[in-house]
Amino acid sequence: MTNPEAMQPYQRIVQDLRRQIATGQLQPGSRIPGIKELAEQYAVAPGTAQRALGELRIEGLIYSQQGRGSFVSVQAPIGAESTADAVRRLEGMVSELLARVEKLERGSD
Repeated sequence: MTNPEAMQPYQRIVQDLRRQIATGQLQPGSRIPGIKELAEQYAVAPGTAQRALGELRIEGLIYSQQGRGSFVSVQAPIGAESTADAVRRLEGMVSELLARVEKLERGSD
């Protein structure tokens, strides 16, 4: 196991949430704390928390729904990614990109 002090801050969040999912502390369908909550809980910048959630989405462990939050995937991927998992992962990425674009547009007004 990697030394937690040698890890990037986002990696510590990813590792902790992975562990919570693997041990059942976070059940399938459970809501993951939001970016602001994670940033406060782990004492990191919101961008760091957002990166951690992005990593978990790419792995297929969580999915996001715009306006609702991020949730533990119903079925954690085993081996090859299923079509449904790939679609959820891509939806999460698109949702994240849309949120970033909206934030940028609001900032330029």
